Amino acid sequence: MNTERLRSTGGARTAHRSSLDIQALRATLAEIDFAFESDLEVVKNSAMDEGLKRKVIATLQQRHRERRAAYVHQLAALRERTDALAA
Repeated sequence: MNTERLRSTGGARTAHRSSLDIQALRATLAEIDFAFESDLEVVKNSAMDEGLKRKVIATLQQRHRERRAAYVHQLAALRERTDALAA
């Protein structure tokens, strides 16, 4: 059995899987960003009091950061792993 061939094939599969995972995470982040931007536009264009708008916008921004954080962390970890495989 050619162990070098097995290693290279396994590495290629792992790199491909990581690439798919990165694409999925980026798609999820895009969906989160789109939802945030949509919600933000609704609030900005609403007739509510300006002070209340600022509070609602601040809450939306905080939730947006919180929703993104785990995905950004996963994406960074996957990129590090992919870079390590390429090295």
